[in-house]
Amino acid sequence: MPAYLIRHPAQHSREDILIQDDTLTLTFDAGWAILSDTHGVCLAIPSGQGAHIQRVDDTQDHEPAPSRE
Repeated sequence: MPAYLIRHPAQHSREDILIQDDTLTLTFDAGWAILSDTHGVCLAIPSGQGAHIQRVDDTQDHEPAPSRE
């Protein structure tokens, strides 16, 4: 299940949030980070707010990088 941790700058750290949903997607449009599901927009964050968005679910959709020998 896709899950994103949104961390705000220190002065707003109490507003940090974890958002997750089976159909959650993250897109970027016109200076906004937009989290949506099948019902529409769940959360939109302006780029100037300084939030850090990190995907934190356990799903890996890609192959791990080859190891160096």
